[in-house]
Amino acid sequence: MTEHGNHSNFFHDKEVLLLEDETLLAKRVTAVIEKMGAEVTHTENIEGARKALKELSFDCALFDLNLPDGESLDLLKENAVPENTLVVLMTGEGGVRSAVEALRLGASDYLAKPFDLEELPLVFSHADAHRRKKRIREHDRTEAKRKSEELFFEGAFSKDLLLLEKILDADNRLASNLPPVLIEGPTGSGKSTYARWIHEHGPRSDGPWVEVNCSAIPDNLVESELFGHEKGAFTDAKGARIGLFEAADQGTLFLDEIASLSIAAQAKVLVAIEKGKIRRLGGNKEIQVDVRVITAANQDLREMIKEGTFREDLYHRLDLLRMKIPPLAQREEGILLLARHFLSSLTIKYNLPMPEFSDNGEKQLLQHSWPGNARELAHELERSLVMHEKGEELSFNLLPTDDAGSSDVRNTDSDDWLNTAFRFPDEGFDLEKAILRLIEMGIDQSSGNVSEAARLLGVPRDYLRYRLQKKEE
Repeated sequence: MTEHGNHSNFFHDKEVLLLEDETLLAKRVTAVIEKMGAEVTHTENIEGARKALKELSFDCALFDLNLPDGESLDLLKENAVPENTLVVLMTGEGGVRSAVEALRLGASDYLAKPFDLEELPLVFSHADAHRRKKRIREHDRTEAKRKSEELFFEGAFSKDLLLLEKILDADNRLASNLPPVLIEGPTGSGKSTYARWIHEHGPRSDGPWVEVNCSAIPDNLVESELFGHEKGAFTDAKGARIGLFEAADQGTLFLDEIASLSIAAQAKVLVAIEKGKIRRLGGNKEIQVDVRVITAANQDLREMIKEGTFREDLYHRLDLLRMKIPPLAQREEGILLLARHFLSSLTIKYNLPMPEFSDNGEKQLLQHSWPGNARELAHELERSLVMHEKGEELSFNLLPTDDAGSSDVRNTDSDDWLNTAFRFPDEGFDLEKAILRLIEMGIDQSSGNVSEAARLLGVPRDYLRYRLQKKEE
């Protein structure tokens, strides 16, 4: 099927307003569109179009720019055309400037005369698709802002809001050239949520939000993903592709788990931030980008600098505005406040009454070390709410209070994780199985994040991948 054929049914059952004073062109356009199943209302002047727009409802409008009684731009300037009407402008030679103005005023596209009439359904179809995508993006932004406004900032979490507001205050004073933000905290503590809050409440809230999990990008694809590539830059580069820095232009780029990037990739990120320019893989041209960079780390970057695994110059470039999120276990009574906040949302989600916590349930919540932080708490509450009997209090009896080997910040009496009563069985011990079990425990505690599991186990990420691959073999 040809490209025309794919879009030829666009005008079916549509109401179309045609504003054109050239009789021959108007007849030809009308014939083509009506053949595709549309109803066409034709008017030869601005006043006629204005009257038609008041009396009738149109799905699409095709306006010539210059009419005997003025320019069709006047209809857009005076908001005579409803937002749900797709407008395409027809311009003669030298009318590009007016066409650009029309796009600024709300037109969806323009056609330079002369044009192929068979292109009309394609142009309108593309304009409609663009409008739908724009509406979805607006919805996503609205939803993201609504969720960020529902964040919990009471009790022990009020200090977080103070830090966020200080960052926001600095952003609003600068308006442009916003400084990088570094958010440090353990896995599951809400780093990405806070980063999104900064974007949604700041001066770039209307710009794109691009979130990147650095640990999920293979090392050989990092440069292509972040900076893009030109056609033929590598074997699978069938065409040019923009990178995520370009995609985030005029908005925010959130680099989660920045510590996962290789030293070479860190160097390129540093250059991009300092110069405000990137160069696609395989390209020679420097491309200007205006990006606000927010990074997050669940490791101590200062320790990584000492180990030679993180660039000190990049750290100091990123560490301009800093926010450190403590582990949930350090929030003390704030744990109960956050738990009730999460539970309130969950009862709405599942259409269930709000249960109370039993005395033992509150004790369990306070004593647990929460290695998965706020994410683990939310999952535990959801599981308990769904599984508990209506009318009963939540007791969390299955929640362990003594997490051997976990990051329990309260149990600091000993660094020895091994049960001293352990003895090897007489029949022997399978070390391979024990290693795999430790790896699986690390991955489970890290919610499937291999890089975080490698950090917990004190081994390279490639080692874990090798052991897991060997297991499957």
